Amino acid sequence: MFSRSKAWALALLVAVFVAGGAAGWGARSMTAARRPPPFRYRDASAMVAYLKKELSLSPAQQDSVRAVLQRYRPDLDAIWKQVRPRVDSIRSAIQTEISAQLTALQQSRYRDLVARFERQRRGADSARTGRK
Repeated sequence: MFSRSKAWALALLVAVFVAGGAAGWGARSMTAARRPPPFRYRDASAMVAYLKKELSLSPAQQDSVRAVLQRYRPDLDAIWKQVRPRVDSIRSAIQTEISAQLTALQQSRYRDLVARFERQRRGADSARTGRK
C-alpha cells in the first residue's frame, strides 16, 4: 500500500501539522482577544458563508461551492477515518514529549490546555455528526 518512505513523509507531514496547530493554538490562547475561526473545516454552510463574504460569491456560485463541498465530504470522511488513529497516536507522542520538557507546574497547565483543546475538538466532531 504505502512504501516506508511515503509513510515517513506522511507521518512527518502530520507531525508538522499537529505541531503547527498546537503552536498556533497556544499562541491564540495567550492573546487577550479570542475570536472564533471564520469557519469549521467540516461545516459546508459556514465555509460557503465565509467564501461568500471574502470573495463576494453570487448565489449561483454559493450553490456550486456547496455542491462541491458536499460531493467530496464522504471521500474526506473515509480518508479521515483511516488516518485518524495514526494522527491520534502521533498527537499523543508529541504531547508526551512536550510534557517531558516542562516543569511540574507547566505540566499541570499543559494538561489543562490539552484537555480544553480535546473538548473543543470533540464538540466540533459531535456538531458535525449530530452526536453529543
